Amino acid sequence: MLYEDMIYGTTEITEPVVLELINCPSLQRLKGIDQAGYFHPYFKAIPRSRFNHSLGVYLLLKKYWAPLEEQLSGLLHDVSHGAFSHCLDYVLEWWNQKEQSHQDNIFESFIKKTEIPDILKKYNMDIDHIVDDIHFPLKETTLPDLCADRIDYSLRDAWHLGELSHEDIRLILNHLMVKDTKRIFTDLESAKIYATLFHKMNEKYYAGIESAAMYQTVGDCLKCAWKKWYINIDDIYMTDKHVLDKITAHVDTDDQLSLYRQRMNNLIPFKNDPDNFDFQLFCKSRMVDPLFMDGDDIKRISEVDEGWKSRIQKSSPAKEYFLKFER
Repeated sequence: MLYEDMIYGTTEITEPVVLELINCPSLQRLKGIDQAGYFHPYFKAIPRSRFNHSLGVYLLLKKYWAPLEEQLSGLLHDVSHGAFSHCLDYVLEWWNQKEQSHQDNIFESFIKKTEIPDILKKYNMDIDHIVDDIHFPLKETTLPDLCADRIDYSLRDAWHLGELSHEDIRLILNHLMVKDTKRIFTDLESAKIYATLFHKMNEKYYAGIESAAMYQTVGDCLKCAWKKWYINIDDIYMTDKHVLDKITAHVDTDDQLSLYRQRMNNLIPFKNDPDNFDFQLFCKSRMVDPLFMDGDDIKRISEVDEGWKSRIQKSSPAKEYFLKFER
């Protein structure tokens, strides 16, 4: 199978277990889950799906010769995402806004109810091993370190949003290496280029006020529809379009739902006003502090750049917003 990816180019995929997983219903469903949630009313961007990102993480791990089990873990890591991605953290686990980890919290139990364990068993692979991130440091690490998941979504999002060219992507990837199961840049300059890009993505998109409005309004719309039995838990774990179609069927006859739908579509102005607000909420903030080679030594940017150290301390905590809508 030849797979064309807008970040990594054309790759031939021949491993039977990978091909079977790619074509299974649980992976194919991710084609209908937007990577960013419900971004298009707020930002002009080419749509990108959780499927694209999942294949991207797999391809990045494959590019740097990660073991097959780690490649599979990367391919499967987003299977438990529901409609509108992290917007569900504002519906099902609203207290979890600072971490946005609902998908991670349910991942193991969710994936074990799918066809995936049987596929892995067919190829003599253990689902319990595949779902345990402790075995796969190239695929997943905690902030502020780099990992395949973090690198792929940042590069992919930046390209889709016009913040990065293919030439920029090649520069970043060509200066990235693996050493002792860690992602390390070959030099300080390339590490700073990537870190600066990631910071811009965080401040402007991931944790910006538009994202806060998206999370709040999508959450309100879904909670309203769920409360009135227009949708149920099974719908939530299908696709964005499936949920939207079910909600849209009731918009003309439900004024409250109609108002939430208008807010969700960014048709009603809002502002951030701590003195007069309708909703107080948080957005997860992401900051990286990449490792790089300094001669024979491995260092972090913050070890040699006090300004970057200060920026990390300032930008890492979750962003707090106070949203006020005109109606």
